Amino acid sequence: MGPHPAVAAIRLAVRRVLHDVLTDVATRRELPPPHAPHTPLAPLAPLPPAQAPHTLGAPRTPGIPRTPDAPRPQGTPDSAHEPSPTPLVLVACSGGADSMALASALAFEAPKLGIRAGAVTVDHGLQPGSELRAAEVVARMTALGLDPIESLVVHVGRDGGPEAAARDARYAALDAAADRHGAAAVLLGHTRDDQAETVLLGLARGSGIRSLSGMAAVSGAGGRYRRPFLHLDRQTARKACMVQSLPVWDDPHNADPAYTRSRLRHEGLPALEKALGKGVVEALARTAQLSRDDADALDAWAAQAEASVRDAKGLLECAKLFALPPAVRRRIVRRAAIEAGAPAGALFARHIEEVDRLITGWRGQGAINLPGKVVAQRQGGRLVIRQG
Repeated sequence: MGPHPAVAAIRLAVRRVLHDVLTDVATRRELPPPHAPHTPLAPLAPLPPAQAPHTLGAPRTPGIPRTPDAPRPQGTPDSAHEPSPTPLVLVACSGGADSMALASALAFEAPKLGIRAGAVTVDHGLQPGSELRAAEVVARMTALGLDPIESLVVHVGRDGGPEAAARDARYAALDAAADRHGAAAVLLGHTRDDQAETVLLGLARGSGIRSLSGMAAVSGAGGRYRRPFLHLDRQTARKACMVQSLPVWDDPHNADPAYTRSRLRHEGLPALEKALGKGVVEALARTAQLSRDDADALDAWAAQAEASVRDAKGLLECAKLFALPPAVRRRIVRRAAIEAGAPAGALFARHIEEVDRLITGWRGQGAINLPGKVVAQRQGGRLVIRQG
């Protein structure tokens, strides 16, 4: 008898992503895709020197100090500058059902493909006892056989609100850990339910089709982040943990109505399903994928068109911009604003619309102030966007 259907589903999802990672590694190293599961792959890159503990917080569970002559575990580099013989994939694990299910599937599938599997848990320090909780996650990851494992403490700022600040701190920690270990990929446990919530949040902000596209299955520098569960619902991950007797932690912040996503999860989505019937989550996730395809195509069009609307000095010509479809023109404007120093996360649709009026509704209006102390103004038929 095979595994429980929920367990089979999460393992299949992870197996597919690991095959993609192996193919990407082989492509980057100009090797054919590996066929034999134990065929060593060329390393991604030498491991960089470890970062200072104050950057992210030192790992809470350091190993026993190793003498120079002591043997090292198989697959562990002898120094920070020696490349690893096999790819390493990390899982970001909070101890919740989604990430625990992901960690268990990675631990099961990675050895069969000749991949090393490790884990990182991030302690945001936002709740009493968070240090103890992080230690418990490390113990669970150790029991699954993952190695290396790190528990990192981060400082959460205030920019963009508590949810955005925590997310920024978390990804900074994950990026640094991936760089430190030379990881080929970092797996994230976002599910189809998370995707539906992200689409609704984007819709509420009125930020356009890119916001409606939700989270990408592959994102980050070099495709570092992989989300195997975007087509699986949250209950599948929880069921997989239950049948495997994996302990999970339910973050109280996920039920705290002070957080927008929590209100959406426990009030908004249930209300939509009550009004519209079941299938809302699946429909929203499907909308995300369709929107992403459209947004990618428009981004590519804008990138190709940009050179044709600049003059010999590289300035944007308003007449040529005006001739473009609005969706393409606004993408060019947005990219120019970001290149001038406007933070992408603070640049909203209303900002771009105001700048767009300098092109389409010119009445002699003055400069437009954008985030990051960037100023946009029309001068001699040109759209000038620069630091003010």
